[in-house]
Amino acid sequence: MLCGKFLNHEVNGPSRLINDLYRLDIIMSETMIEIKTMSQLASEGRKPDYLFWVGCAGSYDPRAQKVSRALVKVMTAAGVDFAILGDEEVCSGDPARRAGNEFLFQMLAHQNIGTLNQYGITKIVASCPHCFNTLKNEYPDLGGHYEVIHHTQLIRQLLADGKITLKQNDDQGIVTYHDSCYLGRVNGVYEVPREVLSELKVELKEMSRSRNNGLCCGAGGAQMFKEDEPGDKRINTERVEEALSTGAKTIVSNCPFCLTMLTDGVKAADKQDEVMVYDLTEMVLNQMA
Repeated sequence: MLCGKFLNHEVNGPSRLINDLYRLDIIMSETMIEIKTMSQLASEGRKPDYLFWVGCAGSYDPRAQKVSRALVKVMTAAGVDFAILGDEEVCSGDPARRAGNEFLFQMLAHQNIGTLNQYGITKIVASCPHCFNTLKNEYPDLGGHYEVIHHTQLIRQLLADGKITLKQNDDQGIVTYHDSCYLGRVNGVYEVPREVLSELKVELKEMSRSRNNGLCCGAGGAQMFKEDEPGDKRINTERVEEALSTGAKTIVSNCPFCLTMLTDGVKAADKQDEVMVYDLTEMVLNQMA
């Protein structure tokens, strides 16, 4: 399966399953919001405050697309000046490097860096922790120097600045939060998402393994794109068992891969009618005043 993915990268760039779909069309559908591309702004002689790095999952995975739309709505409501690359954005190269295809990683990274530098991009917000980590920590070695933040960090700042306000809701119930590996253990961002949950006035019940002891969802290191290896239990099944043991009816994530794996785990436990899995952005959007 990985060989097919790498070939697709080499031929098409991003992880496209349908080559004539573009990020702009996907994100704009159902949002009724005009989203500018960098090329459009460049033609007008303008540069946004932020580039929204949509990522492959956020562009083409149906569940992650909902998170992309939610983030667009939150940023628009908060007055954030942003744009996207559209079809000029190719995969960050994270899956290729994790799986050992350094040649493909460098090819994708250099292409992206050339595009970003051409537009003079300085600030990037990414909704995928894998993209966030690659852009922030690995692109500088190849000449790509940017201020990169994760979307949970942007939302926390918007709340702190009063750019978005939340409605009071006394019926939030119990939630548990899953620390994604590339936001948590790799980059040390543990408290920001929890601070946002605190603003939402939810009752947070931590899993037995959380923060720097958190358990992977099972999709990192390009595992999302390959067959299961022999074993007694899938990692996402064990992680969801931990989440269910908290008594939470909502599992909150910050990563499109985690979102998929946790949702699959809930379905495997036959709890999909009782327990919901949301990205933190969706929680915020649902409670915005």
